[in-house]
Amino acid sequence: MRPNRPFANRPHAKSSVTGSEQSASPSSEVPTLARHVAPVMTSQQRVMADTLNAVNRVDELEEQLRSGHAVVDLDPFMIDASFVPDRMAPSEEAHRELVQAIRADGQLVPILVRPHPAEQGRYQVAYGHRRLRAATELGIKVRAVVRELTDEQLVVAQGQENNARTNLSFIEKARFALQLEERGFRRDVIMQALCVDRPRVSQMVKFASSIPMEIINAIGPAPGIGRRKWEDFSALITKGNIDKARHAIERAANSGRDSDAKFEAAYKALTTKAEIARPELWTAPDGARLAKYTETDEKFSLIIDRKLSPRFGKFLLSRLEQLYNEFQAADKE
Repeated sequence: MRPNRPFANRPHAKSSVTGSEQSASPSSEVPTLARHVAPVMTSQQRVMADTLNAVNRVDELEEQLRSGHAVVDLDPFMIDASFVPDRMAPSEEAHRELVQAIRADGQLVPILVRPHPAEQGRYQVAYGHRRLRAATELGIKVRAVVRELTDEQLVVAQGQENNARTNLSFIEKARFALQLEERGFRRDVIMQALCVDRPRVSQMVKFASSIPMEIINAIGPAPGIGRRKWEDFSALITKGNIDKARHAIERAANSGRDSDAKFEAAYKALTTKAEIARPELWTAPDGARLAKYTETDEKFSLIIDRKLSPRFGKFLLSRLEQLYNEFQAADKE
């Protein structure tokens, strides 16, 4: 359920930016793992070549599908998501565009599923999660190719399809690599799934491990944020600033800001020096300066001057429950 880029209902992925999901080819033949891993070059040129090869493989598989390989109609409610999510939540706008495309033209390209390894009669998606979600919302059956896949074949097909058709953000790739590592997949499998070399996989796993997953998930895919800024962020958040980052993300989310903006809010919170809160005086109607208060993003403090009113503090404390109930009632109106 995932890509950041919307998918149009076009017959070929290269026709437009919005054509990727409707044109992303579920394979009639699944990318297979090499029995022996060849020496991997670390150059950017080799990585680009690997990515191009993945695109070509998906194009070939798409052509095979169009040539008449078996496609079946399945009940969306009988299909479960992949056991390792690679994409984070897509924008609602992208989802709506895909729903409209399928409503208008139908689902042009099937999804790829396998028989569920643990539940008889059910299926599990290799890729096509967004098309599955759209079909579920439209109340129609989803067109699918069913293939027997091992776990390794599934994650390789899943990763290569997304790398070939739509750009995973940096944090999505790092998160996917870490999840595969934690599930015990070999490094060569992760390399094939992400079309990167071994050193880059190591960097991704190490990096994703340095940031609490709750923070990554709260921020989201952040497609506009690259590796360097994420690395700076990871160095800051390891200094015990998790709560500060969490509060900043929550405030941004409550304001309806997007994933990039949530990252920027958290980053700013960790790099901005806290201002020293200056106490303010509260003056009673009779002119007595009974209290001082300080207010920050994280707390509100009230200090009663017992020299001026020795019993006012305890009186206020005895009324706190009543005041809180009044506050809650007013807040609901």
